[in-house]
Amino acid sequence: MSEDLFSLRGRTAVVTGAAGLLGFQHCLALARAGAAVVATDQDVTTLTQLTDELRAETGVDALGVAADIGDPKSVQFLKDCTLERFGRIDVLVNNAALNEKVEDGRGDAAQRFENQALDQWERALRVNVTGTFLCCQALGSEMARAGRGSIVNVASTYALVAPDQSLYTRPDGSQDFWKSAAYPTTKAAVLGLTRHLAAYWGGCGVRVNALAPGGVQNGQEPWFVERYARRTPLGRMAAPGDYAGALLFLASDASTYMTGATLVVDGGYTTW
Repeated sequence: MSEDLFSLRGRTAVVTGAAGLLGFQHCLALARAGAAVVATDQDVTTLTQLTDELRAETGVDALGVAADIGDPKSVQFLKDCTLERFGRIDVLVNNAALNEKVEDGRGDAAQRFENQALDQWERALRVNVTGTFLCCQALGSEMARAGRGSIVNVASTYALVAPDQSLYTRPDGSQDFWKSAAYPTTKAAVLGLTRHLAAYWGGCGVRVNALAPGGVQNGQEPWFVERYARRTPLGRMAAPGDYAGALLFLASDASTYMTGATLVVDGGYTTW
């Protein structure tokens, strides 16, 4: 019975930002639970490789659709492709986001609040907030029409607490990375949209929840990994697969009486 609660057999799940580190893990978790998976991102070559791997690993059907979630026509194309192939949409995971990462080396002094360019701020709003809005509007409306569905909006611990910029100070006292204001602002907005849609679609059988993950170990320098681990009660950064259970819980009938909530999975980072 407990296994049936988490089963997604016969259902179709759409995952945005599927080509990213966590995006692929989300696709894999849903596919392992039996869902047919529609993986979407902007790189069609990567999507082809990803869906081939999903089929080989899980045996379920998988479709890759290249789409720009900030473009209404592109999101409509994603919806049309999904319905044409599978005839239904049961789960939507809004995972795509612009997020400067310390391991990518893209958070230089231009990301400091005093220096951040308006176009960078607006680009983050377009992807992280408008993209989530458009996907919920197009695909969530189909769920509401069908009278069923679960939307999982991926937020962040930085939607709940401010970035600790001291995490990024090197052992020699220098600093060349700052977390921008755009990321926590947009992720906090995702939580507001989640609560709004949970109330709006509650009577239509559509549940809308948020998942707030913490930092994931992904090739960062040892000093950063160690410092982040010391900041976290569980004493480590997340592994890429650590969010699979939480995502599956929110997507499946295991959370059937849960909507408008934020599930925080961060090793205790936000407790301090």
